[in-house]
Amino acid sequence: MSDAADQIFATLKQSSQSGAPLYLQLRKSIEDAVNRGLIGPGDALPSERDIATKADISRVTVRKAVQDLVKGGILVQRHGSGTFVAPRMERVEQSLSRLTSFTEDMARRGMAVRSAWLDRGLYAPSPDEMMVLGLSSSELVARVARLRIADDTPLAIERASLSASVLPDPAGIGSSLYAALGVTGNRPVRAVQRISAANLGETDARLLEVPPGIAGLHIERISYLASGKVIEFTRSIYRGDAYDFVAELRLTGPSEEGRP
Repeated sequence: MSDAADQIFATLKQSSQSGAPLYLQLRKSIEDAVNRGLIGPGDALPSERDIATKADISRVTVRKAVQDLVKGGILVQRHGSGTFVAPRMERVEQSLSRLTSFTEDMARRGMAVRSAWLDRGLYAPSPDEMMVLGLSSSELVARVARLRIADDTPLAIERASLSASVLPDPAGIGSSLYAALGVTGNRPVRAVQRISAANLGETDARLLEVPPGIAGLHIERISYLASGKVIEFTRSIYRGDAYDFVAELRLTGPSEEGRP
C-alpha cells in the first residue's frame, strides 16, 4: 500500500493549484487510485494521521474526504479495524417481464442463495394492508420479512404481507414463500410493481452492509391469483449498487394504437 499511497499523495500535490477545496482534491486522488487499480477491493487505507502527514493537510480535511467516499460506496469503515476499499459488486440483472421468486431467480444464475429471517408472525393489519389485501380490522395479517443473500452478499430486504387465512403459519415457510404458496394453490400468476429511488435508512443500510443514506431501490409489489384476487403485498429494498431491473419495450404499430 505504501507505493500506491505515495502516488495518491503525489497526485494530490500536483493538483493543489486547481483551486478546489482540499478535501475534494483528496477525495478525487483516492477515487482515481481505486479506479486505476492502484488500490484494490479490500486494501486498507493509511490512518487519518498518516494521510494528513503525507499530504500535508489537516486531519479534519482527511476525515471529510473519507466520509464522502464512504457515503459514495467507494470506501467502507470497519469499527476498530480501519478504512478499506469497498468490495467490487457484480451487478445482478432481473427482468421485469417475469414473476419469479428471489430463490428461483438467483438459482438460475448459479448463485448460492440463503435468507436471514427478520420476522415471521401474525399481526393486526395496518391500514395499507387492510386496503390492499381486502382485510377487515378483525382479521390477521401474516408478515414475512427476510434479508436476501446471494454468494454471501446481502442484496435485498423483502417484507411481504398476506392474509392469515392464506398463510396461517408463517414460521413454517421453508426457503421459498412462493413454493409454500404453490402447495396450497395460492401461488400468484401476475403482479404490478412500482419502483422508486430511496435513500436507505440506518437500519436497512446496516442489514445490507452499505452506508446510511446511500441510494437504493424501493419496490412495492401487489400480486394476484388467476381469479384476480390479491394474494400478496410486498415492500422491498434493493441495493442500488448491485441490482438492475430490465424491461423489454416494443414500439406500438399503427394497427395496435388505441387498443385497450
